[in-house]
Amino acid sequence: MKSIMKLLFFAAAFIAFIDVHAQNYKKLHFESILCDTHNDVISTCLEKGYSFDQNLTGKTHSDLNRMFKAGVDVQVFSIWCDGTQVNPYAFANREIDTLYAWVKRNPGKMMLVTNSTELMQAVKQHKLAAMIGVEGGHMIENSLSNLDNLYARGTRYLTLTWNNNNEWATSAKFETDSAQSQRKMGLTDFGKQIVQHMNKIGMMVDVSHVGEKTFWDVINTTTKPVIASHSDAYSICPVPRNLKDDQIKAIAKNGGVIQLNFYSGFLDSGFDRKEKAFEARHAAEKEALVKEGKNEFFAWNALFLKYADEVREMRAPFHLILDHLDHIVKLVGVDYVGMGSDFDGISFPPQDMDDVTAYPLITKALLERGYSKTDIEKILGGNFIRVLKANEAK
Repeated sequence: MKSIMKLLFFAAAFIAFIDVHAQNYKKLHFESILCDTHNDVISTCLEKGYSFDQNLTGKTHSDLNRMFKAGVDVQVFSIWCDGTQVNPYAFANREIDTLYAWVKRNPGKMMLVTNSTELMQAVKQHKLAAMIGVEGGHMIENSLSNLDNLYARGTRYLTLTWNNNNEWATSAKFETDSAQSQRKMGLTDFGKQIVQHMNKIGMMVDVSHVGEKTFWDVINTTTKPVIASHSDAYSICPVPRNLKDDQIKAIAKNGGVIQLNFYSGFLDSGFDRKEKAFEARHAAEKEALVKEGKNEFFAWNALFLKYADEVREMRAPFHLILDHLDHIVKLVGVDYVGMGSDFDGISFPPQDMDDVTAYPLITKALLERGYSKTDIEKILGGNFIRVLKANEAK
């Protein structure tokens, strides 16, 4: 009888411990300021005719109400086009107009913010702090005036390249393609001028997507901390989009921050093989969608939704997000890493991260790996806010 009572006591104590732990991680998560520096929901909504303030559960990774359920306080919305448009600058402004419309319709829930003071004001008012990041230097169309206009409309980082090059900077995709090796890599003199101008006006330089040569040219040019808005660690998953250890160290020395991308292909070194097999199986169907007028990116997205069971099996294990984070922390410390999910710009989030509402699982996992409350607050948002402040025009 005594042994049974002891077992019952220990079982009750264990359940109580688990319950307290669960409450603690949720409390910490929702009391911390969570800043996600990269979400592509604007492009997704324009492509599919959705609106961020609708219930898009099962259709997208995110919508306005799910942001609150996720505990996201600050969202940098990506302004993106692939560079094939006749006027990418006009396309960028169209996407910014879309965000403006969402904010205008939801004044009690959203607030456009352009600096750290406004960010904290939005957080105190329990509104989603909406920020703007332009993903791809091609959208300024080689014009400092266009860059200034985007800044005036609220843009606070420019990703210098997307996968495509522009006339003044080379991308990671380009620099690793041997067939393209004729062109000079890195920043041109005008590219360096753009970086210097961004430093001057208070716009963060985003080095996600850029080639290594461009990266080092940026590091040797900038006078302000940089951001990698959605990148992971190359030593765990060796793809061109990820950062090598010397790059991670350089960002830390520069005082910048690396915001982790949730795309399975950047987390899991085995993903590329699985994705190529999927593409081979469904290539003809993809081509048919492209002929019907779909952008190639969205054609694949349609097939990923259609063959959801295949996609589910391809997704990276959840723990890899934390493995990439641990690697960066062990290399340079906890002050240089944050969250840049790439939700709604990716079709393969990790297992258990079906949409933005799974964000509290990351806080839970950080606690389980021994990170302190102060560490977690830095990772979730504090590090990004520090870099934002350091870039603000004085």
